[in-house]
Amino acid sequence: MTKTKKLIKILGVSFIDTTLQQLVERLHDSIIHNKKRFVVTANPEIVMNANKDEEYMKDIQKADYVTADGIGIVKAAQLLKTPLPERVSGYEIMLELLKLANQNSYKVYFIGATEDTLHKTIQNVERDYENLEIVGSQNGFFDWSDDQITQKIIKAEPHIVFVALGAPLQEKWISKHIHLFDKGIFIGIGGSFDVIAGTVKRAPVLWQKANLEWLYRIIKQPVRIKRSIAIPQFILQVFKEKLKGTSKE
Repeated sequence: MTKTKKLIKILGVSFIDTTLQQLVERLHDSIIHNKKRFVVTANPEIVMNANKDEEYMKDIQKADYVTADGIGIVKAAQLLKTPLPERVSGYEIMLELLKLANQNSYKVYFIGATEDTLHKTIQNVERDYENLEIVGSQNGFFDWSDDQITQKIIKAEPHIVFVALGAPLQEKWISKHIHLFDKGIFIGIGGSFDVIAGTVKRAPVLWQKANLEWLYRIIKQPVRIKRSIAIPQFILQVFKEKLKGTSKE
């Protein structure tokens, strides 16, 4: 039996207290029992956007699991004296789910990215995970009101749907459409297709271990600088939250 999930709240967003492997075990159990699950992999930028956009916060609150995708979330939890065991990123979850699908011949569906990136992603997944079944795909440029897309997914009956539309679109899309499906893992995984396709390189292991993957991405993709402004805003809000908690003690 799956244990009751413990939640850690940071600026209104409830994160699951879990390791990567524990989460994958939960998701596997859901697949086995034909359950439907909505997974959000939230970093500081997503938390700040949710605090500015009430509808987006409601979308995230619909999720079954919100994981700490970003060392900033892990450090914030420590500061608030509600520590999380580790960072659980969308990319790492995707790799573990692909392994799981490969071991059990599960069906997967891909949504997002450009047609070229999507094509390369599928090619590389088919090469590295020969036993899973890719039952469909859709690039990230489509009309949300097109019912044919959801009908194709329903008909394909995938065990796992990877949604790489980027935040906040991927969470909004899942939130809006998940009621149409009876089962399956629906997870937003940001730019993971780009990494798997080889169009974007992940930070070297040394950068990852030093918790500087965010800085590596900014150096390689300067366009991310505008987005990174959410990080100092997030830190400031967490300190304010910390001070509130201290004043109540």
